[in-house]
Amino acid sequence: MCRKEGHGAGVLIGAIEPLTGLDAMRQRRGLEPVHQLCSGPGRVGQALGITHRHNGMSLLEAPFHVEAPQEPVSIVIGPRIGITRAIALPWRFGLAASKFWSKPFAKHA
Repeated sequence: MCRKEGHGAGVLIGAIEPLTGLDAMRQRRGLEPVHQLCSGPGRVGQALGITHRHNGMSLLEAPFHVEAPQEPVSIVIGPRIGITRAIALPWRFGLAASKFWSKPFAKHA
C-alpha cells in the first residue's frame, strides 16, 4: 500500500528493462530496439499487454511476476516530469545505471 487506507495513491511504473518475452513485446509495440520497448509508462503497459481488465490486480500474483534484486542497487531520485503541480517533489525513482528511461535523471541518491 502506498498510503493510509482510504486515501488514494498509486505507483506509476515509468520504465522497465525487458528480459523475457521480447518477441511478444516487439509485436505489441511494433518496433525493434529493446531500449525503446518499455521506456515510458504507456510503453510499459503496451509492451506487457496490460489493459483496464488488470485494474485492481495485485502485482504479487499471476499474471504478474515481480522479483526483488539479488544484490544492492544504486537508486537515482528526481522530480516527476510532465506534471504542473508539486513539480519539485522527489517522486521519481529509478536504477542509476538503467538505459531504459525515456528522460535522464538530474540528481543521485
